[in-house]
Amino acid sequence: MADLKSIGDQATSDLTEDLTALRDDISRLSASVLELVQQQAATTKSQVFDAVDGARQRFADQSAEAKDRLGALTTDLESTIERNPFTAIFAGALAGFLIGILVRPTR
Repeated sequence: MADLKSIGDQATSDLTEDLTALRDDISRLSASVLELVQQQAATTKSQVFDAVDGARQRFADQSAEAKDRLGALTTDLESTIERNPFTAIFAGALAGFLIGILVRPTR
């Protein structure tokens, strides 16, 4: 009977050690998974911020380019008007006439 008791005590002791080791392994695994998730979140955040900054820079570049083009177009138009003032007056009058016809209420 003493033999069975020592075997039972040994089995209980082994089971307790195994459960303690399992608990420690699960704790380390949880810490590793948490660290991995935090690293992935930081990487994703950095990638998103980089993409937003890149898009913002491209928008600013395109906006500046459009502003430059509009400025050049305005300068060209002013130059054309200065060289041909009567043509410009005629074109303006024609445009006003056409707009007037288009917005006139129909009966």
